[in-house]
Amino acid sequence: MAALARITRRALTTQLSHGHVIRRALSTSAAATATATATTTKADAKSITPSADRVKWDYRGQRQIIPLGQWVPKVAVDAYVAPNVVLAGQVTVCDGASVWPGSVLRGDLNKITVGFCSNVQERCVLHAAWNSPTGLPAETSIERFVTIGAYCSLRSCTIEPECIIGQHSILMEGSMVETHAILEAGSVLPPGRRIPTGELWAGNPARFVRTLTHEETLEIPKLAVAINDLSKSHFSEFLPYSTVYLEVEKFKKSLGITI
Repeated sequence: MAALARITRRALTTQLSHGHVIRRALSTSAAATATATATTTKADAKSITPSADRVKWDYRGQRQIIPLGQWVPKVAVDAYVAPNVVLAGQVTVCDGASVWPGSVLRGDLNKITVGFCSNVQERCVLHAAWNSPTGLPAETSIERFVTIGAYCSLRSCTIEPECIIGQHSILMEGSMVETHAILEAGSVLPPGRRIPTGELWAGNPARFVRTLTHEETLEIPKLAVAINDLSKSHFSEFLPYSTVYLEVEKFKKSLGITI
């Protein structure tokens, strides 16, 4: 009996040792396979390089310039466009013009032009239709030395040089404001309506109020020039040689970020 017990214990010990060797070999093989897979994945990741001609857009927030198909908004070198302005499609901002914070110029259907030394103030919306029922050009055209007050809405209208559009005004399709004319604040210019040269209009719908004096017409371009001079102080804050970087460095130091 004692001899039988010794033989049985020896057989069990041999089987347990053999099973432990098999499990150890399997685990070693699995670890090697995982290591090889991870190495291959890292090598593949390193080998993927983005194309050099790929356009790099920032999708993290609001975009100022939005191309639509073949149309890309054009902004002159000395034009001021606020950081939170949206320019989309066929939009042209000419020399000395300024587009102030919160405005949206949507040229997805037709052209929008902001002329020399003109200004589009805060929260304005400019867009254009495919065509105009009046036969006039369907594009939205703002000529030189024009002042567009805040919160205005312009759609497929034409504004000739040296005009003032008051705040909260609405200009509908095909409407036209001729040279040296003023539209009072809160007015609505119906489709196809025309404001003749040298007149003051107001109301909803807009109606003739009176003829402007010579002194009043001389003040119209002066207002546009004054706003243009004001925009330069805002424009200089976004130039590479401005002093904004000093504030950025100070802020980084306060957060403990290495400069």
